Amino acid sequence: MLRRISTKLVLAVLLAVVLPFVAFAFYINEQMGDRVTRHVVQPVLLGLVKNLAGQLDYFVRERRMDLEQWADSQLTQNALDDDRAEQGALQLALRGEAAAHSTPDAAPWGAATAARLERDEVSLQTFSLQAPYRAQLMAELDKNLDRSLEYDLVLLVSPDGRLVTCNGKRPTAQGTEPLSQPFLEYLFAYDYSRSDWFPLATQGSFVRVDHHVSPFHLEFGHSGQSSFDPAWDYALGFAAPVRTPDGGPVRGVLYGLVNWKRIQELVSTQVIADAFRGLVREDAAPSAYAWLWADDANLILAHPDRALYYERIGEDLGLPRLTQTVLEDDDGWGLYPEYSFHGEQKNAAFHVCSSRQADGFGWVVGVGINNEDIFSTVEELRTLLLGGTAGVLALAVCLTLFIARRTTGPIRELQKHVRRVAEGDLDARIDIRSRDELGALAEDVNRMTSELKTQRERIIKAEKDAAWREMARQIAHDIKNPLTPMLLSLDLLERARREHAAGSEEILERTMGLIRRQIHNLREIANDFNEFTGGKKAHPSAVEVAGLLEEVLHLHDGWAVERRVSVHKDGAAAVVWADLGKLRRVLVNLVSNALQAMPEGGELFAATALEGSAVVISIRDTGVGLTSEARAHLFEPYFTTKSEGTGLGLAISKRALEEMGGAIELIGAPGGVGTLARVRLPLHRPRASGAGQA
Repeated sequence: MLRRISTKLVLAVLLAVVLPFVAFAFYINEQMGDRVTRHVVQPVLLGLVKNLAGQLDYFVRERRMDLEQWADSQLTQNALDDDRAEQGALQLALRGEAAAHSTPDAAPWGAATAARLERDEVSLQTFSLQAPYRAQLMAELDKNLDRSLEYDLVLLVSPDGRLVTCNGKRPTAQGTEPLSQPFLEYLFAYDYSRSDWFPLATQGSFVRVDHHVSPFHLEFGHSGQSSFDPAWDYALGFAAPVRTPDGGPVRGVLYGLVNWKRIQELVSTQVIADAFRGLVREDAAPSAYAWLWADDANLILAHPDRALYYERIGEDLGLPRLTQTVLEDDDGWGLYPEYSFHGEQKNAAFHVCSSRQADGFGWVVGVGINNEDIFSTVEELRTLLLGGTAGVLALAVCLTLFIARRTTGPIRELQKHVRRVAEGDLDARIDIRSRDELGALAEDVNRMTSELKTQRERIIKAEKDAAWREMARQIAHDIKNPLTPMLLSLDLLERARREHAAGSEEILERTMGLIRRQIHNLREIANDFNEFTGGKKAHPSAVEVAGLLEEVLHLHDGWAVERRVSVHKDGAAAVVWADLGKLRRVLVNLVSNALQAMPEGGELFAATALEGSAVVISIRDTGVGLTSEARAHLFEPYFTTKSEGTGLGLAISKRALEEMGGAIELIGAPGGVGTLARVRLPLHRPRASGAGQA
């Protein structure tokens, strides 16, 4: 009986005769702690959180006032006039006319000149007549940033989404420094009309963009510093419309980017901790801190622990009642129910900032403190109370330690063994020294370790076999498609030569060319599988899809004739940015599948079409079609509706297209006869010279 762990634990508890003393100490601690909480801590929490919410609202309003003031300035209007004059001159130049006020030998305004201006390599007098005000506005924005480091970036954007000018410096820990020329080129080449804030701002609305990762933060992160703060990676955005001086239509947009580090610094103010220094010892720092949630009261935006960014209060932290408290409160501020976070009991207060309709973001500010700090004022009383029980505790502790050591010794050995097994040592064994529950457990663990070793050897062998089988199936599948049309084309050539058909020489030339191309394709397939294990990346280029589709259809001419399939091609020429070899294999696979679906003959329709910013390649057959069950599993590896094949073709095609930014779908053809395959790829639009690579 004494060998049972439960018996040992019961004896230890029974010997711990200090339970009455602990209960009394707990009662005293709770009573005094409750009074301190209600009469001291909670009012301070409410005052701090209200003050912090006011500071955040003031910060947001100040940013609006800044942008609206800059948007109303005459210098901003002049900069837009510069841009409009320059665009007019460009239009005249395109028509072969000369602008009356142009200065051919002056430096044009753009990223390169702006970078030179920031490096003091050129002066305002070197600009063309269209540029001085844009350069002056850049200099003025730099002065504003020198005075106040609130903004990372201020952009003046034309109504058609082009950058007119921007600040030329960025804030750093030491002050400011010029923006790099590559980053300025990125800003001048960027299409701002695709930004979410742009259409609203051009319609006359002031737009606020909440906590986000900005496409313009590339040069403002501080990841290269030893003390990198993840808050640098996030930002706030503010967009103000620029109207004509008489308040007329919008003629531009002024967009300001504020680094989230500014908000985090407001939330992390030292004032929060200083307010509670009277509660703790002089040599200790209070645990009080503040945080910021999104307007849904469930998403963390700012916190001293940056690892909690974008954590959800209910789903990730398991504190849904905190969110519920905020949402159910009618006053917009109050106290949270006492809660536990990271093992610490806490008291906290919240305050909701101004809503989006009231010129804010609707953030929820919170300020909390550990109960340990709150109760520290009764620490002396508790110490005295517990000191009176020291004599009784001494005997109980000695007996408990003795029993615990006898109990935990085997457990520690078992723990070491489990760690060795977890690290992969399946030959480890535990020496069984007792016959209690721990001894039985050790015996079971030894047995389990032996079984794990056997199972691991089997699994490793099975995984190796499966990997080789899958590789062999993929290679066989990709090689089969080019070989089939090659064989049929040779058969067609042989028949033409045997029957002395007209055009035999032309058929010979065409067949030889086809064979050469397919040998090249087979070599590419072999290279792809060879590089599959080494991680070869795609090599995209501009591909004219109509010509590529014509080539693939021509490759299957012999097969189509053999199966009595009429091939029809239609559609406009279009260029996509894709890997030529991978796209060719996708089309070969789809055309082959379509021909296989028509063993008794039929028609194959291939077409290209433009749909917005995408190119759609359609391949439709009049074959047997697909069942709903087959459509649900088409892109799963090894699934096939044919009597032969590995079922990898569509899975490989789907993966290849996704790597190129495209997609594929197979649906029933219109009219209920056959299958329609649609391949969608982004349209390639080469940018104008100097705008950067598309």
